[in-house]
Amino acid sequence: MAHVSDLISKDIESYLAAHEQKELLRFITCGSVDDGKSTLIGRMLYESHMLFDDHLAALEADSKKVGTQEGEIDFALLVDGLAAEREQGITIDVAYRFFSTDKRKYIVADTPGHEEYTRNMATGASTADVAIILVDASQGVLTQTRRHSFIVSMVGVKRIILAVNKLDLVNYSEEVFNRIKADYHEFANDALAIEEITAIPISALNGDNIVGPSENTPWYDGQSVMEYLETVEVAITSQSRPFRMPVQWVNRPNREFRGFAGLIGSGCISTGDKIRVLPSGTESEVARIVTYDGDLELAGAGRSVTLTLTDEIDISRGDIITSADDPCGSADQFQAHILWMDESAMMAGRQYLFKSNSQTSSMTLGRLKHRIDVNTLEELPAKVLDMNEIGVCNISLSSRIAFDPYNADPVMGGFVIVDRMTNNTVGMGLIDYALRRADNIHWQSMDVTKQSRAEQKGQRPRLIWFTGLSGSGKSSIANILEKKLQAMGRHTISLDGDNIRHGLNRDLGFTKTDRVENIRRVAETSKLMVEAGLICITSFISPFASERDMARNLMSEGEFVEVFVDTPLEVCEQRDVKGLYAKARAGELPNFTGISSPYEAPKNPEIRIDTTQMSAEDAAEQILDYLSRS
Repeated sequence: MAHVSDLISKDIESYLAAHEQKELLRFITCGSVDDGKSTLIGRMLYESHMLFDDHLAALEADSKKVGTQEGEIDFALLVDGLAAEREQGITIDVAYRFFSTDKRKYIVADTPGHEEYTRNMATGASTADVAIILVDASQGVLTQTRRHSFIVSMVGVKRIILAVNKLDLVNYSEEVFNRIKADYHEFANDALAIEEITAIPISALNGDNIVGPSENTPWYDGQSVMEYLETVEVAITSQSRPFRMPVQWVNRPNREFRGFAGLIGSGCISTGDKIRVLPSGTESEVARIVTYDGDLELAGAGRSVTLTLTDEIDISRGDIITSADDPCGSADQFQAHILWMDESAMMAGRQYLFKSNSQTSSMTLGRLKHRIDVNTLEELPAKVLDMNEIGVCNISLSSRIAFDPYNADPVMGGFVIVDRMTNNTVGMGLIDYALRRADNIHWQSMDVTKQSRAEQKGQRPRLIWFTGLSGSGKSSIANILEKKLQAMGRHTISLDGDNIRHGLNRDLGFTKTDRVENIRRVAETSKLMVEAGLICITSFISPFASERDMARNLMSEGEFVEVFVDTPLEVCEQRDVKGLYAKARAGELPNFTGISSPYEAPKNPEIRIDTTQMSAEDAAEQILDYLSRS
C-alpha cells in the first residue's frame, strides 16, 4: 500500500498513536440511480492511497473484465461488491468503507440510488455527520434526489455537499452547474432543515475537484470534496449531550455483584454522579464504572460499560439510565415522522412492534395526519403510507418509554417498526414530541373488578371470536350458541358484523384500512364486554391475521376462543344468500374477501368448524363442549 505518511515505515507505534487521536467523520453518498456515488467513493479511496498494490491490480483486471469504462479503471467496483451489483451496474446494499488522511479518519456509507432500496439509504443516513448528494449534470435534480435529501434532513444531517457530477458530459459547463445549484437551493430552502449546502462541480470518473482544484473548471474557486471533508466542523456531538444509557443486560455473576451493562448512547458519566432510571423515575448514585480492562472514573458516548449503583433499585433490560440533573421524558403517546419501508402499506389502527434501543412495546398507529410529497414538500391527505413514502401520524404504545425528541438526541428519538406476524422491519420513525394528553391520562383503579363481576354472574367471561368467509355460517352458529348459553343461565352479548356497521362502525367502508379499523373497534368493545363479566360472541369475517392476534392480545390467558368456520369458497358462493358474491364477480363490490381481497385463514384456532360435515346445531354443541372443558 502506498504510505499515507512516512511515519509508518519509521515508527509504526507513533503513527498508530497519532492515528488514534484523529477525529472521525462519518458521511454518506446518496442521490438517484447512476449519479456516480460508488465511483466517487472509489476515486476517494484511490486518491487517499488506501489501496494495496494487489487490490489495485485486481481492480484494473476487473475493470477490463466488466468493461463499463472501456478499459479504464472503474472505481465503482471498489464498493460494489455484490455479484448482482456488478451485473446490473447499480448499488443495492449499503457499503461502508474506512479511509484516512493526515487530518481525519472517515467512515463513508455508499447507499443505493434505486427507489426500491430507499430503506437501505435511510439506514446509512441515520449515523452520518455530512451527506454528499450527487446529481448527474446531464440529468439535473430528480425525484430520488429530492427524496434522499428529505430523508437526510429528516434524520438530522445538517451539512450537505451538493456534488454536481459528470460535468465532463456537459463540457464542464458553468451554466449547467449554476442551474442545478439554483434548482436544488430552491427546493432545499423551502422545507429542508439544512444549515449548510456547499455546491462543488466534479467528475468522479476523471478526478476533477475530488482532492484538489481542476483545470477543467477555472470558473470554480471553492474547495474540493476532500478539502471540505477535512475542514468541515461537525455539529453537536453525542459526548456533549446529556447522559443516556439504555440497559442491555443486568450483570449478576454472583451474589456480591449486580451491575447494569449497556452502550452509552450520549453524554458522559463519572463515579459519584447522580442518575435517574426511566420510566420508573427511581434515583441513585454511580458507585463504579466497570469495564473488561478495569474500572474507570469517567466514561463517554460510544463506550460499553457496566454501572454499579449505591442503592439496590429495580432495573431491567429496556430501562434507560439518565442524568438525574437532565433526564429525558417518558410517555406512551407521540407524534412521529415515519418512513415506510415495506411493500404492504402502513395501516392506521394496526398493531406493530415499536423498538428503540433496548425498549420494545406494542404500538398502534393512529390515522395519518398527512403524507409528504418529496417533490413539492406539500402535505397531502392520506389514509395509508406506501413503500418509501413519508408521513406524520400519532402513535400509541402499550407502555411508557423513555425518550428525547429526535432533533435533540437521535439515539433516544429514533425507532423502528416491526411487523408482528413476519418479524420484518417495515418502517423507521422519528419522535417529534410527546402528546400532552399522554401525561393527563392515567389508569384509574376500580374496586369492582372483572373477577368480581364474573363471580356475581357465576361464569367465566370469554370472547368467542367467529371468523370465516362471508356466507360460511358464522352468524347462524353464533345465534344458536347464544340461545343455548342463555338457556343455561349464562350472561351473553352478541356483536355481529352487519349489525355493528349500522352504528359503531357506520362511518367505515371496506378498504383494507377501514377493515383494520373495523376490527380494532370491535376488539376494544369486546374487551369491555369481557371486563363486564360477559360471554361475548363476535361474528366478523376479520380477514387479517394481525387484527385477530391484536384482539387475542387484548384478552387474558384463556379468554380468547377463536372459532374458524372453515367453509370452502365455492360452498359460500353456492349459498350466496345476500347475492354478494355475484356482485363481487361482476365487479360491483370491490375489496370483497375471497374474490378481490385475501382471507388469511387461522393457523391454530381453538376450534375449527367444517360446515360441509356438520350442521349449525352440531357446531354449537362442539363449541359448548370446548367451553365446558377449558
